Amino acid sequence: MAKISKRFKKAQEGVDSIKSYSVEDAVKMVKSRATAKFDETIELAINLGVDPRHADQMVRGVVSLPSGTGRNLRVAVFAKGAKAEEAKKAGADIVGAEDLFEVVNKGEINFDRCIATPDMMGLVGRLGKVLGPRGMMPNPKVGTVTMDVTNAIKDAKGGAVEFRVEKAGIVQAGVGKASFSEDAIVQNVRAFVDSVMKARPSGTKGTYMKKISLSSTMGPGVKIALSSVGAASAM
Repeated sequence: MAKISKRFKKAQEGVDSIKSYSVEDAVKMVKSRATAKFDETIELAINLGVDPRHADQMVRGVVSLPSGTGRNLRVAVFAKGAKAEEAKKAGADIVGAEDLFEVVNKGEINFDRCIATPDMMGLVGRLGKVLGPRGMMPNPKVGTVTMDVTNAIKDAKGGAVEFRVEKAGIVQAGVGKASFSEDAIVQNVRAFVDSVMKARPSGTKGTYMKKISLSSTMGPGVKIALSSVGAASAM
């Protein structure tokens, strides 16, 4: 632990916890401080002025990151017949119906994204207690309940990221890897913030976007100036 603490302390040097930086400077600082022995994930956290306990203040959506996520996502598809075959051909890692239901219902979740055709939602809906808390429940609003399983799988594998506000009013997601170029991370950050902006719910009053911070898995957080990502209008 002492070694990690020393490394983190060094990473904090030069980071003003009060100051907000331009998105380009924030990315440069976070990337240069991602010094762990693995390819750290670059994580974005946005504090929103919403109360997700109210239905008209729920924030959720999906964004295709222009530079991808750097992750090799495992995709499960609930489908039957021709759609099941289509899913397999499109590169789904797991495809099934009642058999997949039994596996998932036991808590065995060997995938990162779940897609379902509309006719399977009667079955998949019964998995709400298992998939819901993990943010994996298929939903037509984010394109994971669809007959177009080929494109849904393509999006999931190609950099589509689902987001959903947490109880504390925070939206967070991985927007790349430390091995990405600075420009690639900046593009992903801008795309993610823009999508959260567009997902502003009708019930929001006052300040919508309060704070944006960027960090790596093992590094310190760096605040991003709202104006540098076009989010100042959400104040």
